[in-house]
Amino acid sequence: MAAADVGNKRVAAGIFGIVLGALGIHKFIIGRTLAGIIMLVLTLVSMGFLAPIIALIGLIEGIIYLTKSNEEFYAMYIEGKRSWF
Repeated sequence: MAAADVGNKRVAAGIFGIVLGALGIHKFIIGRTLAGIIMLVLTLVSMGFLAPIIALIGLIEGIIYLTKSNEEFYAMYIEGKRSWF
């Protein structure tokens, strides 16, 4: 994967994690479909009751994504297939 692609994916996942973390969209961007579905289903099934908790997880992950270098992000989340934090 090209460095520019990794950087774009890192920034997009970080921003979506911060803004729409409760929906798990950032997980879909990095290819962690199951984790994204879990976040989305928990938010929807709880009728938004768990949304603040899930959104906090998304916020933390978004900040983590944005503070990683492209190389660290690629090694940890793309190549290493890490799903959480």
